Amino acid sequence: MESKTLKLYTRPTCSDCQEAKAFLLKNNIPYIDYNLSIEPEREKELIKLSGSRVVPAFVFKKKSFIGFGSKPKVLIGFERNEEEIKKLLAV
Repeated sequence: MESKTLKLYTRPTCSDCQEAKAFLLKNNIPYIDYNLSIEPEREKELIKLSGSRVVPAFVFKKKSFIGFGSKPKVLIGFERNEEEIKKLLAV
């Protein structure tokens, strides 16, 4: 049994972030929102995952039944990755 967890790293001044959140809300897709203006300590986590501070950052992590997961898939930017995001979310 396997489930996916979606984490989204955002900033309130980022229009692409707002579009990403609107898309997820419209499609009833659950996600964890890490607003870097409220949780600045998460920026180090973002850099470790993506090698960048650029948002929005979509982090898809598979969680297996036995607790071991593969390396998360990270996509930076909503507009330029919209089609791949839709495929990953099966929208």
